[in-house]
Amino acid sequence: MSEASPRRKALALISGGLDSLLAVRVVQEQGIEVEGINFFTGFCVEGHTHAIRKQAQQKQKRNNALWSAEQLGIKLHIIDISEEYKEVVLNPKHGYGANLNPCLDCKIFMVGKAMGYVNRAREFAADKGFDFLITGEVVGQRPKSQRAMTMPMIARESGADDRLLRPLCAKRMAPTLPEREGWVDREKLYDFHGRSRNPQIALAEAFGFTDWAQPAGGCCFLTDEAYSRKLTDLWSARGERRYELDDIMLLKVGRHVRPAPNYKLIVGREEGENNFLEGYRHEFAHIRILSHNGPLTLVDGTPDADDLVRAARLAGRFCQGRDADEIEVEIVAKGGVSRQLKVVPMRTGDVPEAWYL
Repeated sequence: MSEASPRRKALALISGGLDSLLAVRVVQEQGIEVEGINFFTGFCVEGHTHAIRKQAQQKQKRNNALWSAEQLGIKLHIIDISEEYKEVVLNPKHGYGANLNPCLDCKIFMVGKAMGYVNRAREFAADKGFDFLITGEVVGQRPKSQRAMTMPMIARESGADDRLLRPLCAKRMAPTLPEREGWVDREKLYDFHGRSRNPQIALAEAFGFTDWAQPAGGCCFLTDEAYSRKLTDLWSARGERRYELDDIMLLKVGRHVRPAPNYKLIVGREEGENNFLEGYRHEFAHIRILSHNGPLTLVDGTPDADDLVRAARLAGRFCQGRDADEIEVEIVAKGGVSRQLKVVPMRTGDVPEAWYL
């Protein structure tokens, strides 16, 4: 790039993982100005469960996208897309992955959203807007969304076309507009491929990064088998595929047990989860153990009076009086009417494995 050439500017999708961190630094090394964009869907792993659980107090709590932006010295735009993202989750054109992860549709959607910001910036401020888009994708790294056949599809269906640059694997793909125009030097890009993260780790060390998000970890609960099973159960119990943000937050917390089709229990597993569930006690029937230390239990669904007694016995299975002949509990119906009674906790053999979600 000559001294007379305008300094080019790129927008980068920042997930908070190692790959997006490296993709930005590779482009920054060529004198490109970069800003980041991160989309909130409600399904992100970080920032919720670690912050809630007391047992995770020693674990560092950070938003990895913000942390990455800080390491890179770039501005980060965080955009809430949780409402419009529902269509991606509920009706993915390209289907799901191993669980309820609509990875290909998700990538197309997010790249398309980010490209919308690029286009608007170019339209309203041609001299100051973004010239192209960056992602940290690597050919062959993900079985559905990062294959040699699907990556061109993402660029095409998102509308990004050849303004989408993948710096970590660019040499394995056709030259994009930023490369053809000389905004970036293709020879200084990379040809990473496959599932091994060793090349990325080596590059991170070369750049002087000593800390980064766990490279092999997913950042979306929809890739998790247990979480997907609970979401499927939620849809089945309601008789329709829908969810709200509170629903997907509650699926991340507690032990979920369904003794009958018309109701399930959400049982706090430790102090932090109990504290979190306290915020929902007015929206659900709930159970407290009075005679022993034990969890707060929310009862979701349409339980009748007998169901609530059964739920109290089941909640007793998870308190310190689980082996007692009798425990005292408080049952609060959804309308706020409460009653105290003594029940016999369910024993291990009384709780079929199939009840656990």
